[in-house]
Amino acid sequence: MAQILDPIPAASANPILCCYVNATSQIQVARITNVPNWYFERVVFPGQRLVFETLAAAQLEIHTGMMASAILSDTIPCTRLQVQDPASPEPKAEAQPQAIEKKEPAAAPPAERSAARPLAVAAV
Repeated sequence: MAQILDPIPAASANPILCCYVNATSQIQVARITNVPNWYFERVVFPGQRLVFETLAAAQLEIHTGMMASAILSDTIPCTRLQVQDPASPEPKAEAQPQAIEKKEPAAAPPAERSAARPLAVAAV
């Protein structure tokens, strides 16, 4: 995936593809500051997805705020935001979705079932 503005430093190996979603109702600024010789800062509007390439060691800072002020509201390791790159020939083992076994709730004993029924109240 090409990032036209501020590509990852050329000496970097194995970039990862990441996705961040602004699930708030406020405008956010996403910034990576811990990668030397690289500047990454983007405005993320409410409901918008930000897809970007970075290094596995990078941390995404999320700044949220109003008009002229913003506070650091979250720092997320980019490995938690990693998605599978459709251009890669072989899926990574850690990126594979895990099957989650869904357990059905056990049936309640008869005494509990009768207590859970709504009571009929006569109209006055």
